[in-house]
Amino acid sequence: MQNSAVTARAHTNIALIKYWGKKDQQLILPMNGSLSLTLDKFYTDTSVEYLPNLNADVFYLNGTEVADPKITRFMDIVRQKTRSSNYALIKSTNHVPTAAGLASSASAYAALALAATAAAGQNFSLTELSRLARRGSGSATRSIFGGFAEWLPGTDDQSSYAQPLDFQTDWDLRMIAIVVDALPKKVSSRHGMQTVVETSPFYPAWIKSATQDLAAIKQAMQNNDFQRFGEIAESNALRMHALNLSAVPHFNYFEPQSLIAMQAVENLRAAGISCYYTMDAGPNVKVICKNKDLDVILDKLHHYFPSDHLLVAAAGPNVKLL
Repeated sequence: MQNSAVTARAHTNIALIKYWGKKDQQLILPMNGSLSLTLDKFYTDTSVEYLPNLNADVFYLNGTEVADPKITRFMDIVRQKTRSSNYALIKSTNHVPTAAGLASSASAYAALALAATAAAGQNFSLTELSRLARRGSGSATRSIFGGFAEWLPGTDDQSSYAQPLDFQTDWDLRMIAIVVDALPKKVSSRHGMQTVVETSPFYPAWIKSATQDLAAIKQAMQNNDFQRFGEIAESNALRMHALNLSAVPHFNYFEPQSLIAMQAVENLRAAGISCYYTMDAGPNVKVICKNKDLDVILDKLHHYFPSDHLLVAAAGPNVKLL
């Protein structure tokens, strides 16, 4: 076993076909497959060092020690898979607002999966890392890979992982994250999706439509059809948020500024600019567009939002050691 600290970097991903609900809570197996784009702008750097004198894992997030039982549970899985026994000193820095619907948990657990296994002297394949990262946060399974990634829902630990998708499009995609609120959200993703699975009368229809959306968006990518691609991503996001309104008790992640951002995108589209929005579990709106239209879209959004609330990202890379 190595005794020196190992640092890994993983980037966040934004789901274009959403994962919203688990069929296995412990293994984090999703009800339906999903598809995402990993982004270059937002990432997490995590270092792991196994120390024989520790009697528990010690975790620092952005320089502050945090007691997080989820990290300990995840590290127990790592120790089991790497046959290591020491506890770890973990230092993680998020270059993304935490818990604000910008997928910080995805980059966090993807980076931790690589750093923790490498620090234990193990060289896991990307697929093995994808399976492992899933145990920390479902969406982390996709952040192992750069660009587009599809999460295969699977039926057990072995069959549920992400794989990269390589479609030859000429889109030169950009994603504008409109930061409406960078504070932690009031309803966590885990709690929200579980409430929806247990109480929404529309949930069975969601699984069916999301599965159809996944097949359709891959076909749109195959056909180099950006309009269809954007329409599917937008409608899939809205259906996910409609589930939250149909849950008992109902909840939602929208803020007034979220609706302003969505309307601005629809107005741009009505004016002939090809752009679409998506939202995860948080109030921040992400605008999907081509790089050639970026300046026009930003100019319009500046009427409603300050410049430092408009964060532009392109496709990001695989997880890597630093």
